[in-house]
Amino acid sequence: MKKNEKVLVVAREVIFENEHWQGLKTENLDYYLNLIKNNFQFRQRNEVENDSSWQQIIPYIVFNFQDKYFLYRYLKLAGEKRLKNDYLLGIGGHINPADKRLVKEDKSSFPPTECRLRDEGGKDILEVGLMREWNEEVLYKGNLLEKKLIGILNDEKRPVEAVHLGLVYLFIGDSPKIFVREKDVLEGKLIKLKDLGKKLKKTGGWAPIVYQEYLSKFLRGRR
Repeated sequence: MKKNEKVLVVAREVIFENEHWQGLKTENLDYYLNLIKNNFQFRQRNEVENDSSWQQIIPYIVFNFQDKYFLYRYLKLAGEKRLKNDYLLGIGGHINPADKRLVKEDKSSFPPTECRLRDEGGKDILEVGLMREWNEEVLYKGNLLEKKLIGILNDEKRPVEAVHLGLVYLFIGDSPKIFVREKDVLEGKLIKLKDLGKKLKKTGGWAPIVYQEYLSKFLRGRR
């Protein structure tokens, strides 16, 4: 956790005013995106990390190439002790105040995974934060063929997830060349869909939920 880091949050009572759910919500997504955009604020991360009255909004990117999905985990030397034994299926992290001032430039002259950002008043803070996290966490040597929001994830089984709300995106690429940037604390690789269930069997958190409630239906469809 960065010292004095501020993160984007929305009051829990606002998010769940009309409906409360456990797991991956796949309906009325535009409503919740607008709710977040119209009600967010920034708070010190250390103040909200154990305060369930706030939901920290986390872009969570599932990467797909053909029949494979990117899976990674923290190494023993990593500082994130709470997730060290878990596989992570999503790439992402917190949205910060700097994202409010950034929008993507016309990236026609840049590689797709090296999007440059410029100040223009925060056109869409969720998308900007999403792409910044993607570029910071992984190096992808290919083109993104599709990017779509597939659900909003709420998981209250463990304290670490209970104070976060995941915006789960699916990115589909045309190349398998995806690498973690922080090789000293993370390791990752593409795993075939048919093998994901076994990999995630002893994992907690969001990854098994995304697999069970979304990805596994593609596996069932092949049988």
